[in-house]
Amino acid sequence: MAFTAKDVMKLREKTGCGMMDCKKALTEADGDMDKAIDVLREQGLAKAAKKASRIAAEGVAFASTNEDGTKGVALEVNAETDFVAKNADFQAFVKTVADTIIETAPADVEELLTKTATGTSVTVAELLQEKIQTIGENIVIRRFKLYEGAVSAYIHAGGKISVLVKFDTDVADKDGFAEYAKDIAMQVAAANPSYLVKEDVPAEVLEHEKKIMTEQVINSGKPENIAEKIVLGMIGKYYKENCLVDQAFIKDNKVSVNQYTSQTAKTLGGKIAIAGFVRFEKGEGLEKRNDDFAAEVASMVK
Repeated sequence: MAFTAKDVMKLREKTGCGMMDCKKALTEADGDMDKAIDVLREQGLAKAAKKASRIAAEGVAFASTNEDGTKGVALEVNAETDFVAKNADFQAFVKTVADTIIETAPADVEELLTKTATGTSVTVAELLQEKIQTIGENIVIRRFKLYEGAVSAYIHAGGKISVLVKFDTDVADKDGFAEYAKDIAMQVAAANPSYLVKEDVPAEVLEHEKKIMTEQVINSGKPENIAEKIVLGMIGKYYKENCLVDQAFIKDNKVSVNQYTSQTAKTLGGKIAIAGFVRFEKGEGLEKRNDDFAAEVASMVK
């Protein structure tokens, strides 16, 4: 069965595959559109398996909530290039994954992949494979955190950092709470706290810091008999730098986050406590693509 250039274009529109791939598929399928789609799907799955070995350290850190702000998710979805991260199809996929997590509450990424993707009739795993095929890069759903309760989501620098904060409060519906909650999410993005409160700092971490601080004090020439008192002061500073509630508030460094929270609760006539937070930074801890692959991609788009 013969086919025309219009058929090639139509197949490309249906599948998102390249023009030459579509032409070859139609040739193999003797011009049958449905068979050509099957050919491309089969080839796409094979290509996806090869792409899975490529390093995906770009992509986006994303965060969103449901309409009433009672459930929220922060997640990271990686791709191979920053160019793909700006692709509308990739961004729509990330949003679908986030919606699916909020609606189905999977325990981990493995379970998430088995869930039916929101707004579709396929699983997240099947949708992921489809996007790998049509976009042409390895894509990895790396991690996510789901909170239920009063939540606030924040995305910084177009997807470089995502933050989700959970609150224990009875004033979530009051005017002014949403602004406060966003301020706290922005605080987490900017100040990058390691812990919520000082009680969350593991004992071994604290002992390690104390040991380093003690050596610093002694090496600076201070007598050992006063080193302990100096270290206590340094530990206080450590808490202020690393524990969210003890940090100086980024919009007014004369008050701590804890003081800002107390002031807001009093103003709104209720209680507010920060119950948890998560901060994902795109590509954090991942090996970046090497220059050879960057050159390969550059040559493909010329």
